[in-house]
Amino acid sequence: MVPPRTPPRLLPSGDSAITVEFSRKIDDEANRRVLALDRTLAQEPIAGVTETVPTYRSLLVHYDPTEIDFPTLGRKLTQLAERPVSSSERSRLWRVPVAYGGEYGIDLEDVAKTLGTTPEDVVARHIAGDYRVAMLGFTPGWSYLSGLPETLHMPRRQNPRLLTPAGTISVGGVQAGIQCLAGPSGWHLLGCTPVRTYQLHREPTFLLEPGDRVKFYQIDAKTYAEQERAAERGEIIAELVRQI
Repeated sequence: MVPPRTPPRLLPSGDSAITVEFSRKIDDEANRRVLALDRTLAQEPIAGVTETVPTYRSLLVHYDPTEIDFPTLGRKLTQLAERPVSSSERSRLWRVPVAYGGEYGIDLEDVAKTLGTTPEDVVARHIAGDYRVAMLGFTPGWSYLSGLPETLHMPRRQNPRLLTPAGTISVGGVQAGIQCLAGPSGWHLLGCTPVRTYQLHREPTFLLEPGDRVKFYQIDAKTYAEQERAAERGEIIAELVRQI
């Protein structure tokens, strides 16, 4: 017998938004419920809802308080959240190239030392991961990935960097990430990809979507330079393997 789902917590976020929280920790099942509710609201709009923002474990729902009030919207959201989540999540599988170590991943050597292994083994572990895009955020195209092998779990840096390169492939805590634009980060930098997960004047502007799957593979410096030039021209470098 399947145990009943724990109802989400409804948290007021200012006077015109509700946070629908499914869990207090990073969890794939909670994330699937977040994305399922987000899809449902897109397919069955509630009058007064103006925007939704999915995260790892909660959905932020913006609304117009002149059209709907907090208690009414909360009841409707709770009812929708109680619907069964399909076991067959529709997604896409992408192969993403990565140049590891050296100037591309300046923390690879330190990560290997911390884990008591070699840089080559860290790369092998990272490539072996079966990743799932849980959310996009922080900066445009920043893709937070679940599925990092436990053998690569490690605390984030004690001293975050104010600037890390565009395209950085990194790990932090129990997560992996693809950083599209240059920006600050407290994660460990393993490599770099020429793939633009966000490119303003390209169609699509955002390449990855929550629920998509990602597999990494290693490339050398020459291939990276070639793919980087192609990406600058707006080409989609990541390979779409299949729809799942």
